[in-house]
Amino acid sequence: MSNILDNYIGIHAQALQVRTKKTELLAGNLANADTPGYKAKDVDFRSALKMASSDRMTTTDSRHFELGGAGGGDQVQFRIPTQPSVDGNTVESHVEQGEFMDNAMRYQATVQFLGGKFKSLKEAFAPVR
Repeated sequence: MSNILDNYIGIHAQALQVRTKKTELLAGNLANADTPGYKAKDVDFRSALKMASSDRMTTTDSRHFELGGAGGGDQVQFRIPTQPSVDGNTVESHVEQGEFMDNAMRYQATVQFLGGKFKSLKEAFAPVR
């Protein structure tokens, strides 16, 4: 049955997990905007989603998802700043805030899409009146 459900919702469950990881990284970047030497991190959504949908994914539980192993592996990248700071910090708050907002909107769109899929599924199993 889980295989049928996996096929029904498609890659959207993995997309939510990748978006969650991206949110964590962006929040960490914003929290460390004033930390000398901190390197801004990001995850390449397409690469991470491709990794998530491949058979190479490693999980410890069917509900868990890791981006290329512990800590994101190859999927976590360092952002290159447009204006490097003197203290070595590569966080550009305006860039991080924009990325955070974009990611939040895309996360919400995926949640709404999945909500519609589950609503349709629920209606399909509802008794006929």
